[in-house]
Amino acid sequence: MPMRKQVIAYLHTHWDREWYREFEIFRMRLLRVFDNVLEMLSKNKIPCFYFDGQVGALLDYLEMRPEMEDLVQSLIRHKRLFIGPFYYLIDEFLTDKTCFTKNIEMGMSVAQKFGCTDFIGYLPDTFGHSQNVVDILRDFGIDKCMVWRGVGDFPAEFSWCGMDTVNLVRGYFHDYFSMNASIEKKAEYLKKNLDLIAEKSKNCILLPLGADHLGLETDIAEQIAAVNEILKDEYVIKLSSPFEYFKLVENNFKDFEWNDELRDNSKTFTLQGCYSSRLDLKRMNVECSYKLDLASRFVKQQREVKYDTLLDYGYKMLLRNQTHDSICGCSTDDVHNENIMRYKKIEQIADNIIDELKYNNHFEEKKILNLSDRPFSGVIEFEAAKKMDGYDCVNIKKGFDKVLLTDTQRIPVTEDYTNLYTYIAEVENVEPGEVEYLMPAINPSDIKITEHSIENSNVRLVINDKKVFVNGIQISLIDFTDLGDSYNNGPRADDKGTVFKVLRSKVVLKTLTRAALKIDFDGPWDVISLTVSLDRNSSYLGFKFDWTNTQKNHLLCVRFELEKNIREVFSEDMNVLIKRKFDSEYDIRKHLPDKRGVEAKTNTAPMQRGLLIDEESNNLGVVTKGLTQYEVYKNFLLIPILRSTGVISNPQNTARTTPAGPPIEVETLQQIGNNKAEMYVFFGNQNAFDDVIHQVYNYVIV
Repeated sequence: MPMRKQVIAYLHTHWDREWYREFEIFRMRLLRVFDNVLEMLSKNKIPCFYFDGQVGALLDYLEMRPEMEDLVQSLIRHKRLFIGPFYYLIDEFLTDKTCFTKNIEMGMSVAQKFGCTDFIGYLPDTFGHSQNVVDILRDFGIDKCMVWRGVGDFPAEFSWCGMDTVNLVRGYFHDYFSMNASIEKKAEYLKKNLDLIAEKSKNCILLPLGADHLGLETDIAEQIAAVNEILKDEYVIKLSSPFEYFKLVENNFKDFEWNDELRDNSKTFTLQGCYSSRLDLKRMNVECSYKLDLASRFVKQQREVKYDTLLDYGYKMLLRNQTHDSICGCSTDDVHNENIMRYKKIEQIADNIIDELKYNNHFEEKKILNLSDRPFSGVIEFEAAKKMDGYDCVNIKKGFDKVLLTDTQRIPVTEDYTNLYTYIAEVENVEPGEVEYLMPAINPSDIKITEHSIENSNVRLVINDKKVFVNGIQISLIDFTDLGDSYNNGPRADDKGTVFKVLRSKVVLKTLTRAALKIDFDGPWDVISLTVSLDRNSSYLGFKFDWTNTQKNHLLCVRFELEKNIREVFSEDMNVLIKRKFDSEYDIRKHLPDKRGVEAKTNTAPMQRGLLIDEESNNLGVVTKGLTQYEVYKNFLLIPILRSTGVISNPQNTARTTPAGPPIEVETLQQIGNNKAEMYVFFGNQNAFDDVIHQVYNYVIV
C-alpha cells in the first residue's frame, strides 16, 4: 500500500476590495466574515488564518471595528494570523516599479507594526506574473513566493528567477467545506483535486481552503477530521500555514527552474484583454503615477518632509485603484466611477504639492529644475498669466493665476479670472538638480510642414493616396468587431477589420520650435482626428487622437505595417525593457476554442510606457501615455486605442468558453462619448527608447 501523503491546508479568503460589488458593500460583508474568523481564532477552533497577503482588507475592517485591534495584534504576534507583505493586491503589469515598490514598502510597514515577521510574495490571482517582481521582493528580504495564473505545466515547487516559488496547481479557490453536500461527497470532490495536485507534488501537498469573499464554516475542523477518516488510506490533511509547507519542501525547489515571466494561459486563464479594457482608467493611472513620482522627487529635493503624509495619502489612493479588478477595468460602473474620482483627487494632491513648493521656494517664472538622474534636453511647455514676448504661445484658456491660488493671504476675485497662456521653450543639457532659465527660440528651425507632410532632420510623415507613412512605414487605423467582455477580446472568426482612410489634413501650428498637422480619418462609424506634432531636432513624432465613440462592441487599433514579419518585441515592464518572442503567423481568429474551460492563446501582451522593435529591416519604437497593450500579427504591430464592450464576463465570449466573472452589464465599459489616445513614434535602438521616455516623461519642474 502506498504511503499516505501529507496535506498542509491553510485557511484563507481572497479579498477583492471592489469588483462586481462596490467597496462599501464588500466591506459590510468583510465585517461579517472577519468577525467570525477572529472568533474562531480566539476560541482555538482553527490554528491560524492567512489574510490574502495584504494589509488593506484588515485596515478596512479595523476602521469599522477599532475595538478588535488588540486581539488582532495579539493573534499576529503569536503567528495565528498572517498579513502582508502587500498593501493591496495590485496588478503586476499595469503598475510601474515605483508603485509596486511603494506597495510592498507601505504594506510591510503596517504588517510589522502589528507584529508580523513572516512574509511570502503571495500572488495567487493576478493575471500573470512579471519576472521583475522577484528582485523587488528580494529587496525587502522576501525569499519565497506563491503564484497561480500564467504558470504552465509546472511542478508544485519550482525556482522562479532564483526564488523558491510554489505553484498553486489547482488554484486558490477551494470551497468544498461550504458546499451543500454530504461529507462523503465533499471527500470525493476533495480527493479528485488532491490527486491532481499530487501529480505535480512530491513528499507533501499544499491545499488552500477558501475562495473570493468567502467566510469560514464554524465546524470546518470537524469536517476536516471526518474527511481525514474517509481518505485515511491516501491523504491526511493538517490545518496549518504556507510557512510550514515551505519548510517541509525546502529541498524541492531547485529541481525545476524558470527564468522568465509567467503568462502561459494553457492551464489557467490570464485574461489578457483587460490590458485594453477601459483605457480611460489606464491613461489616468499612468498620469497619476508619474505626477506623484514627480511631486515626491520635488519634495525630496527641497527636503520638505511636511508633505510626506500627503504623498502617502495620495499613494494609498493610487494603490486602491491599482488592485487588479479596478485597474483592469473589470468591475461595475459605480466602482470605476469611484476610481475616476480617486484619480482626480490624486492629481489634485500632486499638482498642488508642486505648486506650493514652487511658490514657497520663490521658483520664478521661466526657470526649469531637472529632477531626473540624467541631463535633460528638449521642448518644455509652461503656463503664465501674462503675455511673454519671444516665446511661442500654443494655447490660451481662462483661469486663475496659480500664484494667486497658492498665496494663503489672498483669495481670487472675479477680476482675477484671466487668460492663461501656454508657451513652449527649448532647453539643452540641464544637469540633474540644476536650475536654468528657459530661453526663447532664436536658432533656425529644421521643421518643414505642408498640408500633407511634416518633417525635420530625423523623421518624416507624409500623406499619400489617403494613407499615412512615417519614414516609409504605413500607419493606419483599423476597427474590428469585439464579441468579448472586460476580460477578453472576443474576435469574430471571419473579421478582417475595416481600415480608416484619410479624409483631410491641415496645418494647425507652425513655429520655430514646434509644428503640428491635423489629420482627419473617415471610418465606418465616425471621423477620428489625429494631431501630429514635431519639435525642432526631435527624434520622435507626437500622435494625439481625439474622437467621439458612438458604436458598441468593437476594437479600434493603430496599426504599423513593417517590412518583415515581427519575431520579437522589447516592451517595458517595471521600468525596464524585456524581450518577448512571437509566432507572427498565429491568428487567434483561426484558433477560437470550442471546448469548455479553454481560453484562446493570443499574440497580445501588456506594456507599460512603450515598446521597441529592433530587428534587421524592422525598426520602430512607440512610447505611450496609458496605452497598455499591443498585438503582433505577421508584419503588423497593433496598439488598441479603444476596446468597447459592455459586460464584465460574457458567457458567449468567442475567446473564452468559461465565465471569468458574473455577466453584469456595465454601460461605461462601452466607452461611448469622447475618447483620447496619445503616443510618440520614433526609430532607433534601446538608447533611443530611453531618450524618448526621458523626454515624454520629463521629470522637470517649470
